[in-house]
Amino acid sequence: MSKITTELLLERAVPKSTRLRKIETLNLSKLQLKTGDLDPRLFSRLRHLQKLDLSDNLLDKFPNSLNLPDLRVLNCNNNKLEDVTALKQFPLLEELTYENNMFLTLNDDYKVMFLLQNLRLLNGKDITKLANHVRNVNSLKLTSKVTAHWEKFFRDQLPEKHTAEQVKAIQKKFLKSVQTNVVYGPSSLSEFTRWRVKMIAEEFLACSLGLELNTNAELEEEMDEDKEESTKSPSEAAGDVGQVTVTPSKRKRNNSKPSSSKKRSKSQANAEEGDAEDVSAEPLHFLQCHSKGNSREDFKTELWAGVFEPLLDSGARKDPIVSSSRTVATCGGESVCLIDCETGTVLKKYKVATEVFFSVAWTTLTMTISSSQKKSHNILAAAGRRGIVKLIHVAADFCYGEIKAHKKPIATVCFSPTRETHLFTASYDKRIALWDIGIPDCDYNFKASQLLVLEAISIPLRLALVPTSPEQYLLAGCEDGCFAWNIKLDKKQKNRPFEAAFQFPDEDGGMTTSHSVDGLAFLNDDVVVSKSSKPGCIYLWSWSRSFDTKEKGCQQTVSAVILAELEWSTTDHPYLTLSTCPAKGYVFCGDEKGSIWMYNLSNHTRAWSSAKGKHSDRCIPPTQILKWPELRVAGEQLSEVLVNNVVSDPTFTYLVVLTSVNIAAIWKKS
Repeated sequence: MSKITTELLLERAVPKSTRLRKIETLNLSKLQLKTGDLDPRLFSRLRHLQKLDLSDNLLDKFPNSLNLPDLRVLNCNNNKLEDVTALKQFPLLEELTYENNMFLTLNDDYKVMFLLQNLRLLNGKDITKLANHVRNVNSLKLTSKVTAHWEKFFRDQLPEKHTAEQVKAIQKKFLKSVQTNVVYGPSSLSEFTRWRVKMIAEEFLACSLGLELNTNAELEEEMDEDKEESTKSPSEAAGDVGQVTVTPSKRKRNNSKPSSSKKRSKSQANAEEGDAEDVSAEPLHFLQCHSKGNSREDFKTELWAGVFEPLLDSGARKDPIVSSSRTVATCGGESVCLIDCETGTVLKKYKVATEVFFSVAWTTLTMTISSSQKKSHNILAAAGRRGIVKLIHVAADFCYGEIKAHKKPIATVCFSPTRETHLFTASYDKRIALWDIGIPDCDYNFKASQLLVLEAISIPLRLALVPTSPEQYLLAGCEDGCFAWNIKLDKKQKNRPFEAAFQFPDEDGGMTTSHSVDGLAFLNDDVVVSKSSKPGCIYLWSWSRSFDTKEKGCQQTVSAVILAELEWSTTDHPYLTLSTCPAKGYVFCGDEKGSIWMYNLSNHTRAWSSAKGKHSDRCIPPTQILKWPELRVAGEQLSEVLVNNVVSDPTFTYLVVLTSVNIAAIWKKS
């Protein structure tokens, strides 16, 4: 029986009412309401309702026909909403809030801005200017791209005299192709872009070409309603891996040297080439193991992070050269995979149907396996859109616990290198939390506790503990700058603001703290490598020389002491992050064309270690660029490949490339 009755609606009206048609404001918050409780027949009698509060309930979606023609203000905070497209039934809506719905993302914000033409306030912010851009400029750009795609690839495929079957076939092929190949804006909005592209393409076929659309031609893939988690054995996981064909002519050693866009003297060129190790690398495997619903047609799931597993017999916190295996954990979409880089075998697969995983991290815990016996085990932490950290005992194929760390998505996680139970989580709620995850007993009972909360002024994207003082200082690259916090636990203050904000050169020749830092890592004990998505530059700077200029005990803006700048792509695509291989002195960063830029900086780091080391005026070119091979899927070339992340093992034997097209590519140095 529905929880909502006529009597309840009259009672919860503000002010209380005697007739449904007279109600203008209605408060239905904190009633544990589910979607089935919203009866369209009853709500259709609220003809003059203008303000509706549905906050703090259990709604996962809206019925499609609530029939509230005059609704202007809607509050859906603290529910479980997974989709916003049903809100288009409220065309007069002016104010909308849906904060703390863990499944909603930035893509959903853009969808409601497009669907609701009168919307002015979204989650308390004036979105008038941005919404106009989304509805007009964005739509014009995408329409132009969709039209061009038809003209270039499909116009000549449709005969003048065509049958219904030919129309249906060309329609299906065009809709699939245009959603895959038309790209616009940042990768963080790729879901919204695909949604709009499909909509525009359907309108284009129906209006411009007079083709009647069959809306069932390509069924939307629905979210798995089974929300239980699952782990798979190697044989089961192997069956989920799609096959991607590599054109043989392209599959050869890549020894190409980059050509610098800047003029260099012969002596400079020779010196650079003499400093660089001649690396030969070839692609071993291209794996499609993160597909939604194990679909081999999925080339949309984005892969975000990868971390190599530590070797137990060497100790996870000893010399990194001898403490890593050839097994890498990767994440993206609804799954986390463990892959043997040499064989390309998916050893294990862990899946949560309602999750989108953004980050993974390893630690090694000494666990009690019997009354008197203890043994070291590797534990994998995985987190993402739901703000929950999953703790996985990989050897046992068992997710033994979870930490509800944040109410908003977690962008990245990392373990302390000195305290194996200490885990940092960085969230879209603009906070970085330090957790003690505890050590599970033989029955997997454990107790997690929050130790610190670090306040940021924007979303933290990347974390890096300072190698010389990992228990005292944490660096974070954020949407609006690079900051440092004092994380020493002997201080009484649990909630802490940042201690230092770092300034970097801007495009006008000045210094600024306001820039998005989407790549951050240490190259050695002192040299920091940071990347800004705009203007797409990579800086190397000294942590000690920068931080030492700050007065002790106060919050301060300090200028980063720049050592050098790396020549990189001119793209402004965000979230194409970098990584380092400290033992070999390498920096890696992918680009918007599927290429991997590699920088051997081992000779440079020796010069920078000197206290007199100065900023190089010359932009350091990559030692080598590994080009993305020509991949074909069902005979069609796979294009528009963004490299979201690229990681190497500590010995730089393997490179794992994580892409925007649901492919994990593994290269091997030979």
